[in-house]
Amino acid sequence: MFPRLAEHYRCVVEDLVMSLQALARSLQTAGITATCYSCGDGRDSHGASFVADIGDDHMVRFLVSDFGISWVESRNGRELVKLEGAEAIQELQRMADLAQGGQVRTSQSLTQAA
Repeated sequence: MFPRLAEHYRCVVEDLVMSLQALARSLQTAGITATCYSCGDGRDSHGASFVADIGDDHMVRFLVSDFGISWVESRNGRELVKLEGAEAIQELQRMADLAQGGQVRTSQSLTQAA
């Protein structure tokens, strides 16, 4: 059972890396500063670091690797919120949805920052 779960997680990481790369390209096309760096060869340890500047000194960072998944938002260099696992992926989906609508803002941190 555990080897099957480990392989499933590796597949999730690979899917997330491809999605992060696509999101970075989409945001860049929309004029938003975003980068996605990936590492590994897709078989051993594979992961990515995604960073986007969503305005007003507000940055988001999404890290995915064989060791975990995390989402961190900061404003003016101060961490506003940190999410891990499924919550981090949900926030990434919110950002992708908003980017498609032309409004790159995340709901959770803006509520907390207010």
